[in-house]
Amino acid sequence: MSDFTTYIPVLLALVLALTLVTNIIVQVLKGLLYDLIPTNLLAFLVAVVVTVGTGFGVWSYYRFDITGWMIAALVALCFVVAFSAMFGYDKLVQMIEQAGWLKRGGSSHD
Repeated sequence: MSDFTTYIPVLLALVLALTLVTNIIVQVLKGLLYDLIPTNLLAFLVAVVVTVGTGFGVWSYYRFDITGWMIAALVALCFVVAFSAMFGYDKLVQMIEQAGWLKRGGSSHD
């Protein structure tokens, strides 16, 4: 059980980092591909590419054997990152606007 509790903070930090990278890429691509692809589909595709790329990067760096549960965990992680990227950014902006820290429709520093 102690091994499980040591991996939870690492997993949460990994989800946070992957979600931040996914959100940054989606925000850049959304401006370029807004009329061509729905934003939620774009977020899902970017999350899959970022998560799978990170997973294979870690596997190739540490050179350990890939097992079935690792692939299943990577697929689950893709969905978690995609879900948090799709709904996390919009909710964060909404909370900041409701708090009054961000005004919608332009900058107040003119």
